[in-house]
Parts: sequence; structure tokens; C-alpha cells
Amino acid sequence: MTDSPTILPGQRLRARGAGSNATGRYEATSQQAFDDGWDIPEEERLVATEVRNERPRSALTFNRSPDVPFDRSINIYRGCEHGCIYCFARPTHAYLNLSPGLDFETRLIARPGIAEVLEQELRRPAYKVAPVAIGTNTDPYQPLERERGIMRQVLQVLSDFRHPLWVTTRGTTVERDIDLIAGMAAQHLAVAAVSVTTLDEDLARKMEPRAPSPKRRLQMIRRLSEAGIPVRIQVSPLIPGLTDHELEAVMEAGRDAGAGAANCIPLRLPLEVAGLFRDWLEATVPGRAAHVMGRVRELHGGRDYDPEWGKRMRGEGLWAELIHRRAEVARKRLGLNETHPDLRCDLFAPPPKPGDQLTLF
Repeated sequence: MTDSPTILPGQRLRARGAGSNATGRYEATSQQAFDDGWDIPEEERLVATEVRNERPRSALTFNRSPDVPFDRSINIYRGCEHGCIYCFARPTHAYLNLSPGLDFETRLIARPGIAEVLEQELRRPAYKVAPVAIGTNTDPYQPLERERGIMRQVLQVLSDFRHPLWVTTRGTTVERDIDLIAGMAAQHLAVAAVSVTTLDEDLARKMEPRAPSPKRRLQMIRRLSEAGIPVRIQVSPLIPGLTDHELEAVMEAGRDAGAGAANCIPLRLPLEVAGLFRDWLEATVPGRAAHVMGRVRELHGGRDYDPEWGKRMRGEGLWAELIHRRAEVARKRLGLNETHPDLRCDLFAPPPKPGDQLTLF
């Protein structure tokens, strides 16, 4: 029997975050790869990325979470090929009867047509405008976007409607859309956030196997900033005992690249992510695994994760307070804000549709 559920003999992983494909929490049965006893060589093959399409029935997802600064978001894709082992969005794949492990980064769902659905929703007479966040769950600029261009279509709708936008990414394809985002930023309708977890290239490659390198992400910040787009560097997740010592250095690198704001969020390990991350630590940095998890539990009241509002993204106790105090001091020293100024909502205006009667005045 193998150590990795449902990773079959002969399957080979390359540049993947998760080393297992454990069954999601809603499944009644589980699968386990095992040796059938036949001494027959298995054909070695890479685990490839598969993409399916979903016809979206809605574009905007609303939330009432009291500890996030937005109440609506758009998910362009389900799953993310970047493969970041710590990604808190992994458990959402269980809703699709897929594994939050390897399935999350290899069995992706694209949502073509979501731009048209979004336009319909924004035209509803009862719609009340507020900034929409994109990239808060899975990255809209993951590698798949280069060929699909779905995010570009959504951006065009938001630009046409003059709708305020927060976009968070670590994908270089965002540079393709600088023209649209910069045009919105000039009207105080858009800000961008780029996530940089570590400056250690080797650690980043292991932890975020298909995401751009830290150096490349800093270059993204520079290019976005030079185009007039307000950029925030997100030092998140900050992993205690592994990357927390880099907090100030990452913020400074972001400032030097052109970021005007910075924040950090300690590591979150909801549901299946906790087991996946523990396994990754044991396989990648075995000598530090116990120390890292000990610090994580100190942040979350003795547990791998505390989902309580106000605590889940901040933590509690001495180490949580120390992290946030360090971030506050670093921002002040570097001249960085915690957030950007509020975006404008008063410019929102649905554009005329083909065939509409235009006014004379």
C-alpha cells in the first residue's frame, strides 16, 4: 500500500504542492492505491492538469463575514494550478466531489460566460454598487487564464460599468490587463494586491510550485505601480517558524518595487488543509515540522485552526500580537499604508445596450 491515497503506481508528480489525493470530507467511500501483487512494470506518466467548463448561473457571490472588507466577490475558476500547499481555498473542492489535495491543483473548473452573467446582474434595477473582490478564493490569473481570457472579459464588463474592483493575484498574466486596470485606477475604481510569501526562491518553489518566483512577483508590483495602479503587497500567509522572520524584508522589497500599502495574514489551515500542510512539512522540512505546527497552534488556541470571526485571520495570544505589532512598526518605518483609500462607487453607470434609446442631454 502506498503512502499517498489514490496516487496510483506509475503516476509521477512534477511541480505539484500536494503529495496525496485524499477523498473529500463529503464522500461516503474512500479510495486507496495498493500493490496488487503482479510483478508487471507500470508505465510512468505525469499527473496532468484537466480542465472542465461550468455554465455559471450567477457571477457575484455575497458574504456577510464581519472580518473581511468586502461583501461580494467573483470566482473565475474553481481550483488553482499554482498548487500552493497552504491555500485555504482547497476545501472548496470537496463541494465538487473532488479532493482538496491533488485534485484541487490538477482538476480545474473554468467558467466561460461568467462575464455575460455578470453584466445581467449589474443591470438589475435593485443592484447596489460596492467594491467587488476578485482573487480572494482562487487566483484569476493562474496559468489557465493565458489561454481562456475569462478574467479579461470580466474586467471589460467592470470597466464598462465603472464598477470598483479589488484584484488579488500572484499570476503574471495580470500584466496583460494593465491597460484596463490602469484605466479604472485613474478613476479611483481599481487597486491591486500581489501576494509574496517569501523571498527564498527555493522555499517558494517547493511551497508554491507553479506560481511565479518571488523576484518575478516583485517585478509585477513594479509594472503595475509604474502604470499608475495602487498596489498592496500581501505578506500572506505568514508561516510562523518558517517565513515569519522575513516579514520586514518582504515588506521592504515590496515598497522598493512600488507598493504603497502592505498587510500580512498568519497561516490558516481550515479542514483538509491542516493534514495536507502537516504532510508537506514532514516531507520538505522534517526537522522544523514540529516547531512550525507548535507555533501555528499557539496562534489558534491550541488547535491547527480557529474559524471564529476576528481570530481566524489574525490569531490570538502573544505570537499573534507580536506579528501584528511588527507589521505595524514596519509599515510606519517604510511609509506604507495598511490599506488603500476607498474606491469610488458614485461613478457606477450601466452602459447603454445595443438598440437602447439614447438621451439628448
